Amino acid sequence: MLAGAGSGKTTVVTHKLAWLVRDYGLAPRHIAALTGSNKAARAMKTCAADLLSGDQAKALTIGTAHALGLNILRSRLKDAGHRPGFSIYDAEESRALLAKLLAAQRQQAGGKDLPAQVQERIALWKRALTTPEQAQAESGDQLHDVAARIYGEYEQRLRAYNALDLDDLILRPVRLLQEQPEILAEWRKRIQYLLVDDYQDASVVQHELVKLLVGERGGLTVAGDDDQSAPAGRGARPPGLKRLQQDYPRLKLIRLEQNYRSTGRILKAANALIAHNPRDFEKTLWCELDYGEPMRVFKARREEHEAELVVADLLRHKLKTGANFRDYAILAREPAQARVFERALRERRIPYFLGGVESIFDKTEIKDVLAYLRLLCNPDDDQAFLRVVNTPRREIGPATLEQLAQHAAELGVSLVQASLDDGLERRLGARQLAPLRAFTKWAAEAVGRVRKNEPVKIVSDVIAELHYEEWLRETCNDDKIAARRMESILELVNWLQRLARQSEEKRTLGDLIGDLTLIGYLEQDCEDNPGNCVALMTLHAARGMEFQHVYMAGMEEGLLPHRSSLAEPVPSELAGEGQALEGERRLAYIGVTRAQTTLTFSYAEQRRRGGEIVISRPSRFLHELPLEDLCWEEMSETAGPQVILAAAEERLAGLRTIFGPD
Repeated sequence: MLAGAGSGKTTVVTHKLAWLVRDYGLAPRHIAALTGSNKAARAMKTCAADLLSGDQAKALTIGTAHALGLNILRSRLKDAGHRPGFSIYDAEESRALLAKLLAAQRQQAGGKDLPAQVQERIALWKRALTTPEQAQAESGDQLHDVAARIYGEYEQRLRAYNALDLDDLILRPVRLLQEQPEILAEWRKRIQYLLVDDYQDASVVQHELVKLLVGERGGLTVAGDDDQSAPAGRGARPPGLKRLQQDYPRLKLIRLEQNYRSTGRILKAANALIAHNPRDFEKTLWCELDYGEPMRVFKARREEHEAELVVADLLRHKLKTGANFRDYAILAREPAQARVFERALRERRIPYFLGGVESIFDKTEIKDVLAYLRLLCNPDDDQAFLRVVNTPRREIGPATLEQLAQHAAELGVSLVQASLDDGLERRLGARQLAPLRAFTKWAAEAVGRVRKNEPVKIVSDVIAELHYEEWLRETCNDDKIAARRMESILELVNWLQRLARQSEEKRTLGDLIGDLTLIGYLEQDCEDNPGNCVALMTLHAARGMEFQHVYMAGMEEGLLPHRSSLAEPVPSELAGEGQALEGERRLAYIGVTRAQTTLTFSYAEQRRRGGEIVISRPSRFLHELPLEDLCWEEMSETAGPQVILAAAEERLAGLRTIFGPD
């Protein structure tokens, strides 16, 4: 299904799933549905539960491609070359490992951003099924050469640490199914029909996973919108839908072009904007709703003026129409844009929530506890060891850890194993060795308990033995902050408990930690509005959402489209099916199609960037919209917000006259 924005594709996919069970007679246990996020999976499960009986809905497999890949690996862990208790590295841990490898090679040409740049290249290679050997055989720019040299060593370290990075959760299952025909046959028997939502974001490796599972049978339904595909790296577009058409020419193409969300004017603007991109599949959104109000463009002097204009107009509109705060969204290209809007919203006492910001898995205390648990499940996880060896403080200094790392490298073992080796005594004095041995002795004893006790009890015991709550009180300047951080840890314990209860099979601590790590990675979509609040979020975080009234801020050259897309052309090896500018236009299209009733754009003539004031000009995307549907509004810096707010206050005074001061 080629499904345009707001056409109800997820609902259609879920009804197809229910039809397969109720009318076609396929057993639910043989059906799998893949979504792009945990939030989408939860929504699909809820919808399926309304359409099917409780037992039928429970037997379905609904989740992300990463979750399915993790299940495939767990089913044949030894065949995949891993031991029980393997670790899953998040993006930060992968980047830290790459930084260590680059430092060992004294590779500093790219500065502090080099690890992140190498990480992106390796991720792109993995998503394209490119091996380290193939990457080294290809020619490229300087960054390519550096990343290609590191790639193989990075993979060796992951194997040695019994660890996977996030891209491995799809790549490794694909390799396993390619190399082990009997395992492939087993999974094809298990999954006899596959439904995939958001296929426009499918990478080469995800597409290969689908091909392997579906085989020649062709039991497949997918839905996607190539106009909403997420950038696969420097603006490149994932090749999912186009590859699907090439590999399965018999698939029937169904276009869902009726939009049930937006007014006719907004859809006209969306169609006009995206028409400037080359497209593999043509479609035109339409609706049966009213044509709607003109779209407005606010011209501001600076970013502070822009925020004041937008917030004042939002308040005026709310007071005039009686809408709820939850009906409004302010969308920005970069997270940094949110700061001035936060200030303006707080000054007007307008409740708001931030989308795409820190989750519980980004908190230091949560990372600490999860690292402890990973180490107990997988003592070869050097990254986890280094994070917790001095948390709480144990007087194990950098010099001690440097000597330990050298000893481990010479022996070819993990840091935990090296710390227990008698030869370490020749490198470290008794004063250095004592706290290190005390820690590893405690860890070794705890590892033994992991294999015997219930997972949740182990977690509670570890937190108590570490005296982590006391350490938080000692290191935090405020007891309230320490209490909040401890509450986050208790929330994590409760989450593990719920995960353990949800499974019919007995889960190990390693299984639960793996599930949590994956949840943390895939909770990139925005949480639901926690109350009657204005949504302040990035365009990336707004995918899949809708609002009655949308303000798109920062519509300037250099912001949207982003300056990175206006620089040198994307290298051919990364360009994929599209270019960076096209990716930025798709992002603008996503913003436009979030709006249901009103859509307002804003831009600033001057903006701070890197400590300097730069002159901005309106985004080219504004000029790609139907000019007859735009109303350009320029207000003076002194009068603009005040005039709007005066009108709002006048409206509010009238309401007070009618309903009283309360």
